[in-house]
Amino acid sequence: MIVSRIPLEPNRNQGLFGKLQGWVMRRRYGAALQPVLAASHQPQVLRTISLMEAGVARWNRLDTTLKSLATTAAAVALNCPWCLDFGYWENHRKGVDLRKLREVPNWRDSDVFTDLERKVMAYAEAMTQLPVEVTDEQVAELRARLGDAALVELTAMVAVENQRSRTNLALGLTSQGFKDRCDVPRAR
Repeated sequence: MIVSRIPLEPNRNQGLFGKLQGWVMRRRYGAALQPVLAASHQPQVLRTISLMEAGVARWNRLDTTLKSLATTAAAVALNCPWCLDFGYWENHRKGVDLRKLREVPNWRDSDVFTDLERKVMAYAEAMTQLPVEVTDEQVAELRARLGDAALVELTAMVAVENQRSRTNLALGLTSQGFKDRCDVPRAR
């Protein structure tokens, strides 16, 4: 059941850009994405977010798995059902280990993560807290292990995920069933 706080029908006055975006979404994801439908009510916001996301998709200094674990940890910390659902599906498509994605909520107690992966998720959680709880020690260790470019990308990815999650939560966006498309059914 969708409990959106804003209509999730496309804005009919969004013009050619909106129509093209609708076509791309259906082709790429098999459905119209709720955040895009919500943003379509303000075409300038939709265009700006679309351009930002297109740029974010080209970032390549941080390992894909680390990036996925960081954004998932931020979405878990904020408890964003839409982000967790779509993120699981998207990261599955990128080849990220599904065991790791499933264990992110319990990363402190799980044995599937490396030391670096744990430090990345701790950093993502610290960034997501209000006030931000990032320490000098966290930054120094990640900087030594990742390098400056990857650290900056990690920080920006967590910030982007915070924007996504907080927007989706405020607008009441929920799971769209993306995760169900890639989960392996359990044996009976």
